[in-house]
Amino acid sequence: MTSAEIGLIGLGTMGAALALNIAEKGFRIAVWNRTTDVTRRFHAEAGGLAANVVPTESLKELVVAIKPPRAIILMVPAGKAVDDQIEALAPLLDKDDLIIDAGNANFHDTNRRAAADLGVRFMGIGVSGGEEGARHGPSIMAGGNPADFERVKPVLTAIAARHGDTPCATWMGEAGAGHFVKAVHNGIEYADMQMIAEVYGIMRDGMGLGAADAAAIFQKWNEGTLRSYLVEISGAVAAATDPLTGQPMLDVILDAAGQKGTGRWTVIEAQHLGAPVPVIEAAVMARNVSSRVDERKAGEALYGAAPQKLADAPSADELEQALIAGKILCYAQGFTMMTAASATFGWNLPLPEIARVWRAGCIIRSDMLNDMASALTEDATRNLIMAPDFARRIEAALPALRKIVALGALNGLPVPALASGLAWFDLMRTARGTANMIQAQRDFFGAHGFDRLDGKDAHHGPWGLSAS
Repeated sequence: MTSAEIGLIGLGTMGAALALNIAEKGFRIAVWNRTTDVTRRFHAEAGGLAANVVPTESLKELVVAIKPPRAIILMVPAGKAVDDQIEALAPLLDKDDLIIDAGNANFHDTNRRAAADLGVRFMGIGVSGGEEGARHGPSIMAGGNPADFERVKPVLTAIAARHGDTPCATWMGEAGAGHFVKAVHNGIEYADMQMIAEVYGIMRDGMGLGAADAAAIFQKWNEGTLRSYLVEISGAVAAATDPLTGQPMLDVILDAAGQKGTGRWTVIEAQHLGAPVPVIEAAVMARNVSSRVDERKAGEALYGAAPQKLADAPSADELEQALIAGKILCYAQGFTMMTAASATFGWNLPLPEIARVWRAGCIIRSDMLNDMASALTEDATRNLIMAPDFARRIEAALPALRKIVALGALNGLPVPALASGLAWFDLMRTARGTANMIQAQRDFFGAHGFDRLDGKDAHHGPWGLSAS
């Protein structure tokens, strides 16, 4: 029976959660998974929502179950699996039917698919919030043809998280714009998590605080400027106890962080765009280093442990201010990267709306994003660190950031993300830097030339051809 208003392929953790969210909002949804038992079990366990779920056991049955013009969400692994699924599905569809890739796709793949002659409509959307967000309200970043977005907007806005009465779902731009914004979100997520880990490291290794003490500090911070999902859960995980040993949960977890690659994509693309994101770069680097457990153990055996107990420990307020400054600098880099992408890809990414979409549902949601949305509404072309409100916050927090980075460097307490943010900020506030030396070097060995401060015509130095 043709009765479903939308379809979904892929009933893994995220796909199943998103399907239940759609069903709960009153939309009848047809679902298919390549393993039929998974589909049957999903429907059987849907409880009171099962009436809005149409389980199907073949792609043809899925297509028949959806009212035309059809919209079908793909929740399958990024890469070849998406191409394979489109190849299998498209011949069964009409030209006005719409395939929606809602996975963690590389935006270049989404651009390629949007430009290809698939025989059907296609769009890509970024979905953030993990399993909990997918089930109860994610942040949704849509890309593709705006008419296609308008067509599925009632479903997407209904299932999205809300900040007040505003749904956290909107159109970002053509083709892969939605997946690009999601990638930047994930890069910021990496950086935010890394900076929190760095201040936790100072508490643990530099100040000798236990997990419960760290939990209390994070919980207090979550009542102020740093109120956010990541600070909230940091307090929760620091307070948790291992049911097997009775020790703090953090004390029994291996310090090797996993990643799915989206942060790495952000860093690679930032280099292509010429848009520095050093805080994100440092966070990706730190995750990569964390996986080298045996090498790190060998390094400690050879050189001794890096972290040293601080003789002059910072206060919790100073750590808080350093984290506030780091957070602002990181987000400023992310929004600047999106400005560069708009110019390169012709997207005109709506920066204020992006900040608003991130205010709820997604992993980086925080109270500070509301103020960022306001600053970007005033002037979306201005670097966030130049906005008066954030300039005041940075000036107030800067002494603490400098102190934390200096203490880390002097006492072997690694703070790569915080340090990278500070170095970037100092470069950004220096009208005459040191790249004149680099330009002279390039001209010396390669006759690349340079611009002069006085504007005169001579663009080469007097060193001639003496370079070896």
